[in-house]
Amino acid sequence: MASSPTPSSPAATMPAATVTGISPKGLSAGSIGLLGATVIGISCIAPAYTLTASLGPTAAAVGTQMPGIFLVGFLPMLLVALGYRELNNAMPDSGTSFTWATRAFGPWLGWLGGWGLIVATVVVLSNLAGVAVDFLYLALAQLFGNPGIADLTNTLWINIGTCLVFMVAACYVSYRGMETTKAVQYVLVAFQLIVLVWFSISAVVHVTNGSAFDALPFDASWFNPFAVPSFSAFAAGVSLSIFIFWGWDVTLTMNEETKNPETTPGRAATLTVVIIFLLYILVAVATLMFSGIGTGEFGLGNEDISGNVFAALAGPVMGPFAILLSLAVLSSSAASLQSTFVGPARTMLAMGHYGAFPRRFARISPTFKSPGFATIIAAVVAWGFYAVMRALSTDVLTDTILTLGMMICFYYGVTALACVWYFRKEALSSARSFFLKFLAPLVGGVILAVIFVTTLIDSMNPEYGSGSNIGGVGLVFLLAVFLLVAGIVLMFVMRAVNPAFFRGKTLRRGTSLDAQR
Repeated sequence: MASSPTPSSPAATMPAATVTGISPKGLSAGSIGLLGATVIGISCIAPAYTLTASLGPTAAAVGTQMPGIFLVGFLPMLLVALGYRELNNAMPDSGTSFTWATRAFGPWLGWLGGWGLIVATVVVLSNLAGVAVDFLYLALAQLFGNPGIADLTNTLWINIGTCLVFMVAACYVSYRGMETTKAVQYVLVAFQLIVLVWFSISAVVHVTNGSAFDALPFDASWFNPFAVPSFSAFAAGVSLSIFIFWGWDVTLTMNEETKNPETTPGRAATLTVVIIFLLYILVAVATLMFSGIGTGEFGLGNEDISGNVFAALAGPVMGPFAILLSLAVLSSSAASLQSTFVGPARTMLAMGHYGAFPRRFARISPTFKSPGFATIIAAVVAWGFYAVMRALSTDVLTDTILTLGMMICFYYGVTALACVWYFRKEALSSARSFFLKFLAPLVGGVILAVIFVTTLIDSMNPEYGSGSNIGGVGLVFLLAVFLLVAGIVLMFVMRAVNPAFFRGKTLRRGTSLDAQR
């Protein structure tokens, strides 16, 4: 007797599968609503973590124009988010960038789009774990009044070992599925948002009272990105600002698990980006007003604090409540470490499901209805990447953030342009279609492409990033090129092992009109 199709088999089809090839994968459907998706989106962005790691490098690149650069970084994110929403409405699939780029451009560019997402999330998982380690020992030092405890993070084996503990814990929660993930995130996200608003208000109060470190009066010109002195500095600043908004697309990788999958993920993505933008502007302005951009002890231009600004500013700004900021960054890193597993695990699940990765990646945990095997692999690779980077780089946080910015520009750009191409036959059918399915993603995709190329060229300089280099070539450039080339090599290996996907047999290239048949 012939066996019936299983949920993780391409034979198990959605209504349009005969034309598109898109099919369900056995995930827990209907487990996440709009609030839950938005909270997980904010958690994945990890505002406390991203700000402590990026305020210093961004201020060093563009000075007081940091709010303006955040605004510029927000615009392509918003434009791309609109395109993502349209793609999700048409093709709700956990593979997101991989699936959509494959449908629009074919298997080769689709595979690379999925690879870009996986690489970006693996890089950020390692970075999140590193920040969590730093703030764990800082919080313990503050709690026990022993500054020496904070220095434990500088001991290589302690740092890497603690990172492994965080990674295992986050992997375990993610493995247990979206219900467990959602429950953990509500508390952690609420705590960090409250503390960040508290920090911002305290900083402004210090400025008002005359007790700020290097007070700067608020100036509306800070929002003018064109006052940045050079295009290279502008590009570096935008790359960093794009990094701080990255993560909202996790709401779309959950689309097969949300209520109303055609609409809820897109709405959650847009809501997440807007909330985060308002929070970032508040914190950026307050920090500039308190610290200035000089190279003094607490100035944002001080290289000694640039990789972890809140660790230095917690005491001066929040006084006896400084430990709350340390705990906020720790909880932000830990929460995002866990929620960030959602994206790569579900992308690898989809790639395994459609035959672009080995079939074992398509395995679903029968108990938790989660991509168990893919989640474990993401944890193992992320920890290994972190261990290597910690040994090679003098400033692992700065170098991985800059590398991450380029990877984000790459796969977001590919996906935005996939939206333009996929909907090309109906782009002129209405004003709404022209703006949301053509103009917005086209502008967003082009901006990201320009930033990617500019940053890639600039990163060849051995002084770029932390100054770590190999043979006189910047480590950030070498790392980005290595990750991209590794993806191309792996893609050809998969083409030889399992050619069905690359022949269009499991996921078909087409346009939006095809899916309507």
